[in-house]
Amino acid sequence: MKRILMVLTLCSPVLVNAQPADLDALLRDIQQVRSTEQAAMREREAQFVAERDQQQRRLGEAEQALAQVQAEADRLQAEFDRQAAALEAGEAELAQRSGNLGELFGVVRQAAGDTRSQWQDSLLNMQFPQRTEMLDQLAESRRIPTVQALETFWFALQQDMTASGKVARFDAPVVGVDGEQRDLPVVRVGPFTAVQDQDYLIYQADAGRLLVADRQPQGRGLIDDFTAPREGLADLRVDPTRGNVLQQLQQTPSLLERVHQGGLVGYVILALGALGLLLALWRLAWLQRTSGRVDRQVDDLDNLKRDNPLGRVLGVIGSHPRLEQLDTLELKLDEAILKETPALERWQGLIKLLAAVAPLLGLLGTVTGMIATFQAITLFGTGDPKLMAGGISQALVTTVLGLVVAIPLLFMHGLVAARSKALIQLLEQQSAGLIALHLGGEEKRDA
Repeated sequence: MKRILMVLTLCSPVLVNAQPADLDALLRDIQQVRSTEQAAMREREAQFVAERDQQQRRLGEAEQALAQVQAEADRLQAEFDRQAAALEAGEAELAQRSGNLGELFGVVRQAAGDTRSQWQDSLLNMQFPQRTEMLDQLAESRRIPTVQALETFWFALQQDMTASGKVARFDAPVVGVDGEQRDLPVVRVGPFTAVQDQDYLIYQADAGRLLVADRQPQGRGLIDDFTAPREGLADLRVDPTRGNVLQQLQQTPSLLERVHQGGLVGYVILALGALGLLLALWRLAWLQRTSGRVDRQVDDLDNLKRDNPLGRVLGVIGSHPRLEQLDTLELKLDEAILKETPALERWQGLIKLLAAVAPLLGLLGTVTGMIATFQAITLFGTGDPKLMAGGISQALVTTVLGLVVAIPLLFMHGLVAARSKALIQLLEQQSAGLIALHLGGEEKRDA
């Protein structure tokens, strides 16, 4: 250290004063700089010593605090070990004292969970809403149930059994067909059916309310008799599936909705079917009227009339044909029958054509429906079946509509053809009989 100071001392005058006036001045400057530096060194040394003492004091305080913390940690570890031993001993004593209560706890939890799943969609929750909360507490509890909890559970089971066999009246929130929710008096038939006024109700478990069914089942007129004050028994339609049948009824499309599912092809099929049916009925009515006139003409062959085919056919030869004309009678009658045949067989070909076209249109609807289904699969995949339901419905409904239209039209065509054929045979029979009658009369006169 002294050598470093001497070197600094010898070098300092050179830096301070590069060109001293004389040697004495240089010596004085060196002495002054040396004294200044010595004073600074002593000051720094004193400061270092002071800081060293302060650091030693802080170190001592930290070591003392560490010792205290270590002592506290040892105490807490000992306390933890003691508490752990006490807890283990308490659990052993609890298991020894509880005995079969542990098994009872498991049975109660399982029974509460099973009952909760059964009562989740029960109509009785509208009248007893607190019972589900009790079941949730029992099913999710981690402690042995108390005697009061067991008695409450037993009472809830007994209450459910009793209410399942009763008809009760109570006020409940009901959502009408207009979408408004009101508190209305409701009649409950066990856990099966709920009615209000003249409507059957659907229980919505998630919302905790009753909803008026859009599609009411048959037998709504029985509700007034059932809910009215009476002394005897009354009939009422009850859903034994606890609302499932009523829910399925809401999802079942009506006849008009089925027709809408067929799309444009379905409407065309129905239009052609209606046209064919009206045409067939009109032809049957016309043939029936014509048949009546022919029957009256058969009863009075001497008075031929022009308002029926038989009168017009027989009028060709008259009531008393001449002998020289008998050779041409058959030809004239055949010509007259041929003239009457088109009127009797009119529109039969169109009816038959409509009966043949209807299933072909149904096949067309099937193909277009399957194309729509495959397009939905291409765009959205097969994850959601509802996206494919429209195309499949169109494919199936158009096929059904085509068959429904074709089958009756075939029967109607057969009936119309049979009636017209019967009239034509009657004309041929009467014409042949008339010829035989005149020929027989001439042969008698010749004899």
